[in-house]
Amino acid sequence: MCPIPTGLFGLDGGAMFGTVPKVLWERSNPPDEKNRISMEARGLLLKSPGCNILIDTGNGGDFVAKYGEKMGSKFADLFNIHSDGPSLLKSLDFHGLKPEDVHHVILTHLHFDHAGGATTEKNGKLVPTFPNAKYWVQKGNLETASHPNVREKASYYAANFQPLLDAGVLNIMDGAKDNFLPGISAIISNGHTQAQQVVKVTDGATTLLYCGDMVPTSTHVKLPWVMGYDLHPLTLIEEKQKYLGEAADQSWYLFFEHDPYCDAAQIERQGNDFAVKTRFWL
Repeated sequence: MCPIPTGLFGLDGGAMFGTVPKVLWERSNPPDEKNRISMEARGLLLKSPGCNILIDTGNGGDFVAKYGEKMGSKFADLFNIHSDGPSLLKSLDFHGLKPEDVHHVILTHLHFDHAGGATTEKNGKLVPTFPNAKYWVQKGNLETASHPNVREKASYYAANFQPLLDAGVLNIMDGAKDNFLPGISAIISNGHTQAQQVVKVTDGATTLLYCGDMVPTSTHVKLPWVMGYDLHPLTLIEEKQKYLGEAADQSWYLFFEHDPYCDAAQIERQGNDFAVKTRFWL
């Protein structure tokens, strides 16, 4: 089980913390001069003999190829995307893997910062980044990405999923499913976007919850701390209450996709809320 850093970027701190006052969130997530906070796009690699599984793929590096010359540079500047530092392919190479060695790619949802690395440019054409992999996504999220609402139109790009459909490698699930791959289950969360699949990984003794955007950073463990990006904040709070309760009571590890300060944490109940007990770099 290996964290896969795919790149650093920035998002507006106010948007990331919704109605939480800046005087509170800036203590743990200091903003830059444009009010952007540091963010990681972090996938997770599950390695076992004969099978390599990747959860989420980050922003992807070929912005111009995907979004056009003008939008490519504007896109990278708007989100303060770093061209240096970690990348999806560099991180996989660190673990001795090439794109051809990945067998499954689980996409929590199709927002660009989660699915941007799913496709890449090759010989002037966008193709699946992982040529031998089966990709997994929820039907409801694919439908939302294909016909995005006004709020999410800037987050869903056909360039990140249409090549997967064209290549016939996208496996479409419809709802929560236990053990769709050995030890891996999908939990459905509709608070952030429609049909995000939060990924639960267990070997029977230890359980890890890949939180995606249900809990993007360890700072968001507190129930009311939700993002301005979330479509249905009250629904998200109810989802957090349920799954963070299980995590606290059963000592699960929470894996954070966007936290630049830790990979994972264990949490505990704090009255009617939750708090981080221990943070980890894996």
